[in-house]
Amino acid sequence: MWQKNINDFDRVVAIGGGHGMGRVLSSLSFLGTRLTGIVTTTDDGGSTGRLRKSQECIAWGDLRNCLNQLVTEPSIGSQLFEYRFTGRGELAGHNLGNLMLLALDNLCVRPLDAIRLISDMLHIAPSLLPMSEHPTDLCAHTVCGDQILGEVSIDQLTTPPRALSLNPVVPATREAIDALSQADMIILGPGSFLTSIMPPLLLSEVAEAIRGSGAIVVFISNLVAENGPAGKLTLSHQHRWLEERIGQGRIDAILAPECHGAPELQHCLVQASLGEAALPHRHDRLKLRQALDAVILSWYAERDKAG
Repeated sequence: MWQKNINDFDRVVAIGGGHGMGRVLSSLSFLGTRLTGIVTTTDDGGSTGRLRKSQECIAWGDLRNCLNQLVTEPSIGSQLFEYRFTGRGELAGHNLGNLMLLALDNLCVRPLDAIRLISDMLHIAPSLLPMSEHPTDLCAHTVCGDQILGEVSIDQLTTPPRALSLNPVVPATREAIDALSQADMIILGPGSFLTSIMPPLLLSEVAEAIRGSGAIVVFISNLVAENGPAGKLTLSHQHRWLEERIGQGRIDAILAPECHGAPELQHCLVQASLGEAALPHRHDRLKLRQALDAVILSWYAERDKAG
């Protein structure tokens, strides 16, 4: 008897960063300890970027945002975690959650220990893992042969880069590879395609773990076009970028809004109304979960039909 919905799975892994990743995690938070997020750590803007330059640490911003969206019981602790300093002093613009994670990182053996301590404090059951526990930057290679270092600079490109890499090359967090090897479903996106979804896939161990996994792999596209170079990539281009990293035919389903037309992707394209009524650019939690359940049902039905 095949599985019927996502609640039947023992391990679901989501990969990405930013608000899109947080949205997926919050919509699946009912899975508790069966849910794992592998979070991008290459951001170099805002409070996170300032801390990276002065402390040579990983980017904490996306991890903080994901932790915040997983909070189910608001408290003074969760409010403190999201507090942002104002004014004109050195603390202006800094997020207290980023500073807390950095301080705990300095006190702990591993960055992952800092995340676990904050998760315990905020009563968060799902596991959040940095893609790597070593600082690295995203590097774009342009068609002209230039190399553009850092997410902020990459977002200012007028055309999509030819390729992406990490500088320096760093190892993936070993717990992330373990989670991928045990996953029943792996979710990529939504979020900034070049700067949130792609960076973890540039880690060779992550790409190989997905390629060798027996999990259903789902790519959730954005509901509206991005600003910057990623906004000029069609859904087919994004599909090609992903499969160049994780293997041809490895994307089992693409969840996209109904306005997308990509005949060449009909074998895996699942179109649905996924936006919130009040904020159409943001994925509705219930609609997203229902769409993932539909993908699971279809995938097992096709496998059963194939014998």
